[in-house]
Amino acid sequence: MSWTQQLIHTERGKFEVFVKGQGPPLAVTHLYSEFNETGDYFADCFTSTYKVYLINLRECGESEQAHSPHQLSLLETVLDLEAIRQTTGLERWSFAGHSTGGILGVVYSIYFSESIDAQFIVSAAGREYMTFSPQCIYNENHPDFKTMQDLIEKLKKSDLSHKKRKTLTIERTKLSLYRPDLYKEIFNKNIEKTMSATRMSFFARELHLFDVTRKLQLIDVPTRIVCGQHDVQCPLPYSIEMAEYIPRAELIVFEHSNHYPHLEEPAHFKAIIARAFD
Repeated sequence: MSWTQQLIHTERGKFEVFVKGQGPPLAVTHLYSEFNETGDYFADCFTSTYKVYLINLRECGESEQAHSPHQLSLLETVLDLEAIRQTTGLERWSFAGHSTGGILGVVYSIYFSESIDAQFIVSAAGREYMTFSPQCIYNENHPDFKTMQDLIEKLKKSDLSHKKRKTLTIERTKLSLYRPDLYKEIFNKNIEKTMSATRMSFFARELHLFDVTRKLQLIDVPTRIVCGQHDVQCPLPYSIEMAEYIPRAELIVFEHSNHYPHLEEPAHFKAIIARAFD
């Protein structure tokens, strides 16, 4: 079953949302992914437990454009999320974010804990994770740094054929798998999503100043922090750090995962979703 598109007209503009699932409401998004009716691997994990709202942020899909560069920032994006929640008539919802989606969730819950019932922060961080972390693939001392950078730059090109873009995306993803040889087994659905080069470029600049560790104590939301032991994008120490500072946090480490624990150890991840929060 495909996702159902909704266009939500808020006071901050129009946003494209895809809805699927049964249960209490849960928002899912990513800072620069562009979703469509085929859905998203991460969001799909939650649809048997929650009614999932998969959100295209500004510059993605049919959502509002950014009328000023600052509207692409983390804080402005959080204000957009709040406008979407309010317009849909939801008093509260839960939130789940993977990677930069998780980073956004951290910022969201710092400023709007009262709007969030619970959250899943997966493979993320509360501060810039490249400069001092040679185990991060975005650190120039990591052995796969140059390969990853080359792939990112190629994927930013707007004139890529669909086939070439798909090939490059697979190569990029394999760099972040514990078992890259299992790629076809792990990514086995007909899901087609793209990347907003505009949003990604803005985040690449904003990330250098990103550090909310001293504000993590303000988060008053039951929080499950999940990270793969071998994560090369947002290495495990950053999840450990978040769990230490967020008052109601629980850290779950996936021993046989890299950056995609929800796909690399799916049964374990589904059990964590299904388990009630305290």
